[in-house]
Amino acid sequence: MRWFCCRRAEELDHLLREHSSSLDEPLFVQIAGNDEAAVRHAAAALARRWPHAHMVGMAGPLPMAGEANLAVGVASMTSSTVSSLALPADEFDRPDGLAALIAEAVVRHDTTLLLLFTNHRSALPPLLRHLPLANERMVIIGCALSEGSVLFSPDGRLERGGIAVSFSGTALRGHCAAPFLWEPIGLAFSITKSRDQQIDELNGQKASSYLERYLGKEFIEHLPFSGMEFPFLIERNGRDVCLPIVAVNQDGSVAVRGHVHNGEKVRFAYIHAASLYWSARDVAMQTAKQPAEGMLLYYSAALSGYTRPLFDGVAAVFGQAALFPAVEVLVKDAYTAVRPAAFAAISLAETAASAESGLLSPWSSPPEGMMTLAQLMSTSSRDMERLHVRLQMSEQRYKSLFEHNTDIVYSTDLHGRLTSVNPAFEQVLGYKKEEILYTNSLKYIHPNDIPRVTRYFYRALRGNIQTYNLEIPTKSGERLLFQMKNIPIIVDGKKVGIYGIGRNITEQKKAEEKISYLAYYDIDTNLPNRTKWMELFSEQLDKAKQKRRKMAVALIDLDRFKWINDSVGHYAGDDILRQLVERIRRVLPPSAELGRFHGDKFCLLFPLKTEVQAATEAALRIVREVARPIVYDGKEFFVTASVGLAMFPDDGEDEHALLRHADMAVNMAKKGGGNRVERYCAQMNEEAMHRLEMGGHLRRAIEENELFLCYQPIVDVHTGAVKATEALIRWRHPKLGLVRPDEFIPLAEETGLIHEIGRWVLKTACRQTKQWQEMMGNNRLSIFVNVSPVQFQHERFVDNVKQALKQSRLSPSCLHLELTEHSMLRYLSSTMRTMDELRKLGVGIAVDDFGSGYSSFHYLKRLPATILKIDRAFIEQLHANASDEAIVKAMITMGHGLGLETIAEGVETPEQLNRLRDLQCTYAQGYVFCPPLLAEEVMRYVTEKQK
Repeated sequence: MRWFCCRRAEELDHLLREHSSSLDEPLFVQIAGNDEAAVRHAAAALARRWPHAHMVGMAGPLPMAGEANLAVGVASMTSSTVSSLALPADEFDRPDGLAALIAEAVVRHDTTLLLLFTNHRSALPPLLRHLPLANERMVIIGCALSEGSVLFSPDGRLERGGIAVSFSGTALRGHCAAPFLWEPIGLAFSITKSRDQQIDELNGQKASSYLERYLGKEFIEHLPFSGMEFPFLIERNGRDVCLPIVAVNQDGSVAVRGHVHNGEKVRFAYIHAASLYWSARDVAMQTAKQPAEGMLLYYSAALSGYTRPLFDGVAAVFGQAALFPAVEVLVKDAYTAVRPAAFAAISLAETAASAESGLLSPWSSPPEGMMTLAQLMSTSSRDMERLHVRLQMSEQRYKSLFEHNTDIVYSTDLHGRLTSVNPAFEQVLGYKKEEILYTNSLKYIHPNDIPRVTRYFYRALRGNIQTYNLEIPTKSGERLLFQMKNIPIIVDGKKVGIYGIGRNITEQKKAEEKISYLAYYDIDTNLPNRTKWMELFSEQLDKAKQKRRKMAVALIDLDRFKWINDSVGHYAGDDILRQLVERIRRVLPPSAELGRFHGDKFCLLFPLKTEVQAATEAALRIVREVARPIVYDGKEFFVTASVGLAMFPDDGEDEHALLRHADMAVNMAKKGGGNRVERYCAQMNEEAMHRLEMGGHLRRAIEENELFLCYQPIVDVHTGAVKATEALIRWRHPKLGLVRPDEFIPLAEETGLIHEIGRWVLKTACRQTKQWQEMMGNNRLSIFVNVSPVQFQHERFVDNVKQALKQSRLSPSCLHLELTEHSMLRYLSSTMRTMDELRKLGVGIAVDDFGSGYSSFHYLKRLPATILKIDRAFIEQLHANASDEAIVKAMITMGHGLGLETIAEGVETPEQLNRLRDLQCTYAQGYVFCPPLLAEEVMRYVTEKQK
């Protein structure tokens, strides 16, 4: 390759004379200059000398380097080829089609370099993006010229359009250096309005105002050249993208070369002089190290401003390089997409000649002060950016505290006038900012609070943070409670006002009051609960002790109130309970305190100096008031109350003793049938201790197997055959001897031991009956087992029955469970469910003590019973009392009518037995046959009866 260049018009003639004979027909010639006539004259002269060369001429307002007025480069290739193509102006509207045309005409598989020149600046980037790279070595350089520039080709002048030139050959080697030299400076601005390649607004203001403010009018006047030197930078996918500023429109919008979107942030940028210097030096060192026979250097308008002196020095170093100006230089290669460059230096070589290319002159130092200025600008920009980041963080914190705070936040001056309020202040209190700014803050609180709030205000101004609660009326008149905090505002060491922060605790206060109420009051009756009442009790007892006064306390227990809940439901039960509470309140002495202990149990504290007679009379009034009928949902209900009284100091000197004794008294009243008043006496304590001791004995009796069963035969009154036996529990204590069932069964129910005892009775009786069946060969022999009401209501009772039958292998039809009429009716709904499960299982149900209840005949048809056991009270005088005989006869007749068998209990004389036969009673049991027998005695008795 032979390479020659010149940078002034007067050097062209010398070039032609000196190299006309030594230079073969060159393949490529490029000319550039500001004067179109000079360029045309030079092009004609070069065309006459080398008519077959591929020529590119550029003329117009071009940023020529140094003192050059004409740039000429001539390359003669020995083994490489050059191809060129003039590009019609109308083809630039279709970049994909134009790219295909270029690729087909001038690009080969071994193309190393493709040059594009056009004055269609906006069309150059899409054209480069569509152009393919023929191989990994290939580089595409695009030079955009300014409006008004013209191009020359061998075919003549091109006003609009472009020229493509390719360099190809297997021996041709090229190296391209195209550094990105722009560095951001200053703040980032948000694009708030844009379209395609136009920015209308930055941060909500006209984009042109930012150009004028930061870059000045001179910058706008020198567009588009100045727009390359100071473009916008935008960060995309982690790298900076250059957006050259093209023009400022009349509407204040700014045209850029590149697409933009709303929400993106842009910053101004400048050519970093130090980067330019070191990049050019790197290019020079690289060129010096590798073979280079020729060099093309295309530079943009970005180097025509404040860095011009520095670039002129660079141009002097590259003395044998052909330097050609453009408004914008774009580069594309195998490693990066289309990107702008401040300059593109391309070194070419066809041979592996010595690395001493001779293209470079000695390297010079940069202009004095240029590097210092660049360092100052770069460092200042970074400092400004860090300061801006800190400022943004500070602003965001402020906004989080002020703008986005859900609490009300405001500021005042030294006189208490409002200077700012946050959105929550407006929303919560209902005032608009415009209404209240610069008005006195005390205007918006209650007059009674002004002195207190004023004190807090001046304390805060003295530097003491103040916290207090304050009610503030809203604009609509609603009063809200706030937890306030006053903080002094300090600027340059001086206090200039205060910040006020108010948290709305109105709902919190209501919740606290509700929690407090729920903690101390019963929600159903609004009476003091046990905790609150005990506080009142303790306070009054302390007063009674100090003043040596008497005091009365009572416990009120509603008798059998659970029946009402089971009958009509808990909701209706609560309503009836509230009615009863109102009744009790109406007859209470003045200053008496009624509280709800739990469930249907209440506590009453009489006023000081209440004597026992007055307390008893008041308790009787309560009993009478409760006993009156209650009408609910059109039905009448009857409830009674038991009241237990205890007196201070006679019945106890502390809270626990008095309440314990009042509880004993109320239990005594309930044992007496309820609907009565009992006062505590020492005997009750003895009875309670006896019951406590018996409870311990009973628990040990279970562990020590002191319990045993007796069995009383149930006999057919007509044949004398034993149909079944009734299991009767007995307790033989080692010291107390034989304890009656009516003594320990209620105790077992009270302590909960009845469930364990009941399970033992069921298993033992079923197992024993199965043994008898097998010994006698009588599979129809049955067993009757008494069931406690407490045991029957247990959730696992049916499971216990199933388990006893399964373990003993006794048929369910041979088991009959005896329940008293009273226990059946006590919890009717749950009783019906349990009895229905037992009926499905095949277990018989016997109504024990039938006739002793007040509503037996009414409910009998609803109960799934199979046997009636006539109460012994009707059997005692059966042979002597016509009324008892009539009742028993009616019971037997009714039983037969309902398909029920009848068993007479407590039959002791032959006369009673004979009369029962006459009345057609089926079975009987009692001492007329035999007393209750031990298990081993039953077998002998049955055997004798069979004989």
